[in-house]
Amino acid sequence: MLSILSATAVGTIFAVLGIVILIALLGVALLIPTRLKKCPSDKIMVVYGKVSGQGSSQCLHGGTKFIWPFFQAYQFLDLTPMSISVDLRQALSRQNIRIDVPSVFTVAISTEEGIMQNAAERLLGLKLQDIQNLAKDVIFGQLRLVIATMDIEEINTDRDKFLEAVSRNVEGELKKIGLKLINVNVTDINDESGYIDALGKEAAAKAINDAKKSVAEKNRDGSVGEANAQSDQRIQVAGANLKAVEGENLSYASMSQSNASRREIEAESLRRATAAEKIATAKALQEAYAAEEEAETKRAARESATLKADVIVRTEIEKEKLTLQAEAEAEQIRRKAKGEADAIYSKLQAQAKGTVELLSSQAKGFGEIVVQAGGSADGAVKLIIADKIEDLVKTQVEAIKNLKIDKITVWDSMGGKDGSSTTANFMSSMFKAVPPLNEIFKMSGMQLPEYLGKVDADATQE
Repeated sequence: MLSILSATAVGTIFAVLGIVILIALLGVALLIPTRLKKCPSDKIMVVYGKVSGQGSSQCLHGGTKFIWPFFQAYQFLDLTPMSISVDLRQALSRQNIRIDVPSVFTVAISTEEGIMQNAAERLLGLKLQDIQNLAKDVIFGQLRLVIATMDIEEINTDRDKFLEAVSRNVEGELKKIGLKLINVNVTDINDESGYIDALGKEAAAKAINDAKKSVAEKNRDGSVGEANAQSDQRIQVAGANLKAVEGENLSYASMSQSNASRREIEAESLRRATAAEKIATAKALQEAYAAEEEAETKRAARESATLKADVIVRTEIEKEKLTLQAEAEAEQIRRKAKGEADAIYSKLQAQAKGTVELLSSQAKGFGEIVVQAGGSADGAVKLIIADKIEDLVKTQVEAIKNLKIDKITVWDSMGGKDGSSTTANFMSSMFKAVPPLNEIFKMSGMQLPEYLGKVDADATQE
C-alpha cells in the first residue's frame, strides 16, 4: 500500500515539474518576441544600462537587438533633417563693418560611429525644439567667428569660399554634440552703412559702361566690316577674272608637270624599293651576326662557368685533402708528443722512485749506524766522518798536489816576527792556508786521538 502511495507521489511531483518547465518555456517563448527590438532605418536605437563596450550606451543604426529585461532599456533618436533659420544681425567683419547674414542651415543627427555616441550622450531625451535651439547657438557662434576673419568683398563676391569656411567650422562643432551639417544656404547679405549697395552700384555702373563701350565698338566694327566687304568684293571679282585666264594657261603646264611628276614618282618609287631591299638584306645580315655574337657570348660564358666549376671543385678537393693531411699530421704530432710526455713522465717517475728507495736505504743504514753508536746520533755522525777521513785527507792533498812553482823572486826586508826572514815563512804560510786535519775534526765536532799528537791551545788561537 505504501509503495503504491509513494509511486503516486513521485508521479505527481514529475507532473508538477513538467508543468512548471512547460510554463517557463512558454514564458521564455513569449518574452523573446516582446524584448527583441528592431531599429528602423530613419532612427538610431540607443541601448543603455548593462551594455558591452567602453561607452555608457550602445548605438545601433538599423538591425535587431535583444533587450534584456531588468538590465537594459532603449530609446530612439530621430534622423529626420532639421531646418534651422539663423537670422544673424550686426555681425562684425574684419573691416569693422557690421553686416546682416540671414541664412538657413539643414542639420541632422549623424550616423557615424563616434558621433552617434556623442548624440546618445548629449541629445537623448531632448525634444526636437531643444535640439534645434542647441544647434542654433553653435551655428551663431561659428558664423560670427567666420565673418570676423573675412572682408566684405570676400563674403559678397566669393560665396564658395565663405560657405566652405562656414561649413568647416560649423560642422566641426556640431559633431561634438552628435549632429551633422547637411546644407548651408545664405539668403542675402546686407549692411547698415550701405557699403555692399555701393559696391553693387559700382559694379552696375561698370557693367553699363562696359556694355555701352561694347555697343559702340560693335557699331564701329560693323561699318568697317561693310567697307572691307565691298573692297574685298571688287578685289575678288578682278582676281577671279585673272585666275580664269591664268587657269587656262596653267592647265596645259599642269598636264606637263603632272606627267613629269608621275615619271619622277615612278623613279623615286623604284629607288626606294631598291634601297629598302638592300636595307632589309643588310638588316638581316646584321641580325644574323648579332645572333651569332650572342651565341658565342653565351658559349664563352658557359665554358667559363664550366672551367670555373672545375677549378673550384678541384681547389675544394685539394683544400679538403690538405686539411685532412694537416689534421692527420697534427694528430700524429699530438700522439708523438703524448708518447714523449708519457716516456718523460715514466722516466721521472722511475728516477723519483729510485731516489726514494735510495734515500730510504740511506735512512735505514743511518738508523743502523745510530743503533751501533749506542743510540747517539752525534756518535753516528762521528763514525761516518771517521769512515770518510781518508777521502778528506785525499782532498786536502789534491788541493796542492799540482801546484808548480818554477821561480820565486823574493825581496826580503827582514820584517818577520822577532826580526826573522819573511822568506823562510813563505812556504809554511802557504801550507797553513790549507785547513789542518785537526781543524777539520773540530768543525765536525771530533778530536784526534792523543797518539796522533796534541795541539797547543795558543797555537790554535794564533
